[in-house]
Amino acid sequence: MTTIAIRKKLVDYMKVANEKKVMAMYALLEDDINHGERISIDQYNKELAEAEAEFEEGNYITQEAMLKKIKQW
Repeated sequence: MTTIAIRKKLVDYMKVANEKKVMAMYALLEDDINHGERISIDQYNKELAEAEAEFEEGNYITQEAMLKKIKQW
């Protein structure tokens, strides 16, 4: 799975996660959030192009479909 795909899944998950889980994830990532290294514009553009390509290929899941999956967990 690509980094872009993982990021997409994490964003979708964070939209529906309960407050306790969101706070735990934030605590794990807080140092990077506050002091993390920034990516270069070239890396940003590369990741953006990868994400757009995945979307154009239909490699995505709607929020509605994700919510249905979550209910099955």
